[in-house]
Amino acid sequence: SKIVSYWNEGNLTWKLDADGTMTISGTGAMKNYNSDDNPSPAYKNSNVKTVVIEDGVTSIGNYAFSDCSSLTSITIPDSVTSIGYYAFFYCTSLTSITISDSVTSIGNYAFFYCRSLTSITIPDSVTSIGDSAFELCNKLSSITLSNNITSIGNWAFHGCSLTSITIPDSVTSIGAMAFHSCSNLKSITIPDSVTSIESAVFYNCTSLTSITIPDSVTSIGSYAFY
Repeated sequence: SKIVSYWNEGNLTWKLDADGTMTISGTGAMKNYNSDDNPSPAYKNSNVKTVVIEDGVTSIGNYAFSDCSSLTSITIPDSVTSIGYYAFFYCTSLTSITISDSVTSIGNYAFFYCRSLTSITIPDSVTSIGDSAFELCNKLSSITLSNNITSIGNWAFHGCSLTSITIPDSVTSIGAMAFHSCSNLKSITIPDSVTSIESAVFYNCTSLTSITIPDSVTSIGSYAFY
């Protein structure tokens, strides 16, 4: 279909066609953007419905697709190794995302308030999930965590509708408030690799009926199970 808009963004080209497909092509890292003086071509662009990132692009920049209220799906190719801060912040229509198994980090607030996202698989290449990465994704009921993840950020899954979660035994730290207000969470497995349970991690997890705390845990923070 006909290309309606075209942006030359350094080494990458962004094209938007008439049916709402945005294609990003080129080689190398995407620019980092922000929400005030340096917005991306997709920022608050309600014409963007689908994003296709072509092979060759190595990162998703900060604020790249922030506030794309009509964006429903995106596929991230194997060439991408990182997802920046606020990358999909407030993408309220995003129902599906495929994260390739070359991504190693998911930035702070990356999927904050993606309230239509129901499930996600975080591939084994990912070693860290940033603060508030999936915060207020209130339809997110199913998640498969990477088996190589070492840290889960503060507020990472606050307000999600997960019913159960298995934390892999690569995790050494779970951030404060990480599962705060996950009110559907009935069961959780905490592995022997975890040495401390931070403050308010399971605050307001009103459906939690049982939990086993491993012998490795030496401290439990304030309000952890409030």
